[in-house]
Amino acid sequence: MRRMGDAPALFDAVALTCLRGRRLVFEDLAFRLDAGGALMLVGPNGAGKSSLLRVLAGLIEPLSGAIRWDGEDVTADREAHRARLAFVGHLDAVKPAFTVRETLEVWAGLFGAEAVSAETLDAAMDAWGLDALAHVRGAELSAGQKRRAALARLMLQDRPLWLLDEPTTALDAASVATLERLVAEHRGRGGLVVASTHGGFAMPGATVLDIADFQAEAA
Repeated sequence: MRRMGDAPALFDAVALTCLRGRRLVFEDLAFRLDAGGALMLVGPNGAGKSSLLRVLAGLIEPLSGAIRWDGEDVTADREAHRARLAFVGHLDAVKPAFTVRETLEVWAGLFGAEAVSAETLDAAMDAWGLDALAHVRGAELSAGQKRRAALARLMLQDRPLWLLDEPTTALDAASVATLERLVAEHRGRGGLVVASTHGGFAMPGATVLDIADFQAEAA
């Protein structure tokens, strides 16, 4: 299997603290991942799993601390960091008026038309069982079908860092198995995965980080 040329030697966070409004979501959070590693985020709803993923994606500025890629602070080159990650959040980003095929074509265009071939797009649709839904508009899709379309984006880009926020939401058992296989293949190429979960999603060998362990104690 092809190795991922841009795979990192190390991805880590040091003394990371996040403030949302007046709420201290987590503080002094730290982790480190080597190439091929995975971090599974657990904890109750509202604990800060989504906030951490958005901080790691550069969508929220941490109050303090550092996120480093191969030893260098990611704020030194934000564009480079955005170009190395794929983020799938709670929202599926499936437009009601677009068909499934059109939705993936739009995302392919955002990733660079020359970088995404028709064969790659076809392979993503096939892997997620979207072929029969190619011409179905987003407004007509079920929650599970929208989620599969959103996750198919991961196969349209060669990004070493996957950030997945509750990726199994609305998925059936077969689709969860597909996700687990694709994550394992990604890690086998040297890629990294950080995913939040409430259970039912396996990432063998993943480091488990309980966000509750980094929450500020009540005064």
